[in-house]
Amino acid sequence: MCLLGGSAWDQTGPPQVGDCHGLRFAKMRYASSNASIKPFYSGNFIITSMFKNERTWAGFVENNSTDDFHKKFDRAVEEVRRNFGRAYPMIVGGKEIFSDSRFEVRSPADRNLVLGTFPSGTREDALRAIEAARDAFDKWSSAPYQERVRIFRDVADIFSQEKFHLAAVMSFENGKNRLEAMGDLDESIDFMRFYAEQLESNQGFEKETQSAFKNENTRSVLKPYGVWGVIAPFNFPSAIAIGMSSGALITGNTVVLKPSSDSPISSFKFVEAIYHKIPPSAVNFVTGAGGVVGKTILESTLVSGIAFTGSKEVGMSGYNSFVTRIPRPFISEMGGKNPAIIAKSADLEKASDGVLRAAFGYSGQKCSACSRVYVQREVAPQFVEKLVSKTRNLKIGKPWERDTFVSPIINEAAVKKFLRASDLAKRDGRILCGGSVLSDGEHKDGNFVEPTIVAGLPRDHELVREELFVPFLCVQEFDSLDEAISESNKSNYGLTAGLFSSDPAEAQRFFQKIEAGVTYLNRAASATTGAMVGAQPFVGWKDSGISGKGAGGEYYLLQFLREQTQTRCL
Repeated sequence: MCLLGGSAWDQTGPPQVGDCHGLRFAKMRYASSNASIKPFYSGNFIITSMFKNERTWAGFVENNSTDDFHKKFDRAVEEVRRNFGRAYPMIVGGKEIFSDSRFEVRSPADRNLVLGTFPSGTREDALRAIEAARDAFDKWSSAPYQERVRIFRDVADIFSQEKFHLAAVMSFENGKNRLEAMGDLDESIDFMRFYAEQLESNQGFEKETQSAFKNENTRSVLKPYGVWGVIAPFNFPSAIAIGMSSGALITGNTVVLKPSSDSPISSFKFVEAIYHKIPPSAVNFVTGAGGVVGKTILESTLVSGIAFTGSKEVGMSGYNSFVTRIPRPFISEMGGKNPAIIAKSADLEKASDGVLRAAFGYSGQKCSACSRVYVQREVAPQFVEKLVSKTRNLKIGKPWERDTFVSPIINEAAVKKFLRASDLAKRDGRILCGGSVLSDGEHKDGNFVEPTIVAGLPRDHELVREELFVPFLCVQEFDSLDEAISESNKSNYGLTAGLFSSDPAEAQRFFQKIEAGVTYLNRAASATTGAMVGAQPFVGWKDSGISGKGAGGEYYLLQFLREQTQTRCL
């Protein structure tokens, strides 16, 4: 299915913006807890800007029409099946590039399904993309910020119209169940709209400053750096790829996007939708091995900045390589080992639901997934019994089917990591449920493993310390909240954390002492996952991130800009 609109650019520059500098007046809608309304001024006009999260599934629930959601998704699944085996291109310099050297994209739920093929990009392909992005920088960075805002809102609208199709693609491609895939698309749309609002409400990040002398006028102007390399992961191939690319592009930078080879189709859909709407070469899409394409991007001195999401090992290696030769910004989110703390005053029903969803949603393949749970000793038996019982009842199946909760894991390397963790758990602790790879019936051709809960491990055991990115949860007991917080903070990671307690003093102590960027109290929907754009900026502390500015937050775009002070003498 084609998402393309007509080309908005010609050889002479951007389209002309209309009255009121091209600003769009937002339609007034009722405010809710997931919307923010901000008045700001432009000339003689007062403009009300309003961001509202997409929330597709929640909308169907609120309208008592969930059957309609599933019917739409089922139709999209059949539509996607008709496109299996498509040969996808790279996009470099505004042109679709095909190659005889290609790799296959297979579904982790059924390895017999070849979803498509992509070129195995070379070092030369990556260098051409970087040079093309550099050549496009002057034209794109010179476009009025209002025009960039309009384009991203247009693309967000396209994604909103096609979201069932795009979510079905993702279910096949990286194995997200239908609700998680739709959530990924919702977040993609939210990023584009929220960043458009941020750029608009800050009037392109230009403002007058206090003049030092009477004969001077001064301004502060934030300007784009140049070419950004965007290196995206498999687990959020739409939301994270789009979020990072949007941050760079909407602020006037140009982009070379390298997607994960496990899930490049979803990232391609974004580039396909936008590259005709902006100057040729402003966004480039290069597929292939990280050791070739990613390495070339990191080594090029023509690249002005990097936005990366992935493992700590790859992120720190890339950071050390990138900033050594030239001081340049490197935005990185690098995983987590996220704890949930269950106090004796907790509602154990809500706590077990929250931990279950955070630990085993998308089979633990989220950097925010709950992989450690600390339970106060007095309630540990009751909590563990509830959690194990609920975990055993989860449906493990094809992600595009209606009732599936537990998805396949992404590839054979992840299966091997799961098996190693299970062996260590059997040797050094007690597996309470799970621990096996599934190879029967509908599971035989996919990467299916059981959600696993293990207890009795030493507190400093590697399974308690290290990020696994598989559905694996370690249970520990504690006597006091301070002890639990201390154990939680011993991790080198600091991404997300949750507490279940009915004691206000405990809640306050948790928020004061926990070392994590995204924190939750009594969140039954998910103890450590599910941050919403605009409401909960997603930011990692310690080894979980470098910049300290959260995606989906008000400070995120500033990372893609550098300040220039302009003084005019009268």
